[in-house]
Amino acid sequence: MGKLDQYVAKMVIGAVSMVLLVIVSLDAIAALVDQVGELRGNYDFAEALVYVGLTLPGRIYTNIPLSSLIGCLVGLGILASSSELVVMRAAGVSVSQITWAVMKPAMLFILLSIGLGEYVTPLTDQISESRRAIAQGDRKALESRRGLWNREGNEFMHFNAVQPNGRLYGVTRYRFDDNGQLVSASFSETALYQGDHWLEEMGRETLLSTEGVEKHEFTWRRWNTNLSPQLLNVLVLSPDALSIRNLWSYANYLEEQNLDSREYRLAFWKKVLQPLVTASLVIIAVSFIFGPLREVTMGYRIFTGVIVGIVFRTTQDLLGPSSLVFGFSPLVAVALPVMVCMLIGLLLLRRAN
Repeated sequence: MGKLDQYVAKMVIGAVSMVLLVIVSLDAIAALVDQVGELRGNYDFAEALVYVGLTLPGRIYTNIPLSSLIGCLVGLGILASSSELVVMRAAGVSVSQITWAVMKPAMLFILLSIGLGEYVTPLTDQISESRRAIAQGDRKALESRRGLWNREGNEFMHFNAVQPNGRLYGVTRYRFDDNGQLVSASFSETALYQGDHWLEEMGRETLLSTEGVEKHEFTWRRWNTNLSPQLLNVLVLSPDALSIRNLWSYANYLEEQNLDSREYRLAFWKKVLQPLVTASLVIIAVSFIFGPLREVTMGYRIFTGVIVGIVFRTTQDLLGPSSLVFGFSPLVAVALPVMVCMLIGLLLLRRAN
C-alpha cells in the first residue's frame, strides 16, 4: 500500500494545487478589478497590486475547502477514466483504503489552512488594510472610509489606519461632558504606543466652553487610555479575519461586558470547524467518484464539484446570519451543513463497498 498511497497522494496533491491556483488567481484578478475603482491619492495601481498580494493568504485560506473538493474529483476522475481505480479494486484494495489514501494528502491542505488562518492572514490582512488607508489619505480627520470607531467613557475616537506595530494614523477624538455636550475635539496625524500610553504627534485641538472657543496646535502630547495595540488589532479586522485564539478571548471579553458576542462566536466556530469542512467535502468527492460520477466526463465532474461547493458555502452563509437573527446556537449553524455533507458522503461510500 505504500507505493499506492504515494501514487494517489501525488495525483490528489497535483490536482488540488492546480485547482487552488486557478481559483485564487481568478479571485485575485476580480479583486484587482474592484480596486481600480478605489484608486485615489497615493493609492495607485502599484499599491493596488501590493494590496491584492497581501490578501492572497486569506484568499487561499478561504478557497482551500472548495479546491479540495474539485481537486479530488479531478485527481480521482483521472484514475477512474484510465480504469486505474478498477484495477485497484480488482487487486483487493477496498474503498475505505482508497478513501484513506486520499485523506492523507488532504490533511496537508488542512494543516496549511490552519497555519494560514492562525498565523498569517490576521497579520497580512491588517497590513493590507492599513497600507491602503494610508495611501488613500490619512492627513485629515475622518478621511478614511474604512477607519475604526471606538468609545471609551465619554470619549469617541476614530482612527484612519491602524498598523500592527502600534502606530495609528489620523487620530480624531471627541470628548463630551456628563450632559452630552461636546467639550473638546482634536486630530493628530499619528500616534505611537509607548508601553503604557500613546504619544500623539503633529496635532491640533479645539476646546469648547461657555466662554468661547479656544484652538491650539501641538507637536506631541501624552494620551492616557486603556486602548492597547493588541485590542486595536482585534477591533480593526472583521471577525472572519481574526485568529481562533483572538476570537475566543474577545468573545469572552464581550460577554463579560454584557455585550453581544454572537458574531464573534459564529466566526470562531467557522474557523474551528474549517478542517471538518474540508474533510467532509473530500469524502463527498471520493463517494461521487465511486458512485454517481463513476463514468462521466471530466467537465461534468468539475461542474458537479463547483455546484456542490457553491451550495455548501451558500448554506453556511445563510445559516450563519440566521443564527444571529433567530437566536439559535452558532455552533449548530456551522456544524449542520458539515454533518449533513459528511453523512451523505459516508452513505454513498457504504453503498459503493
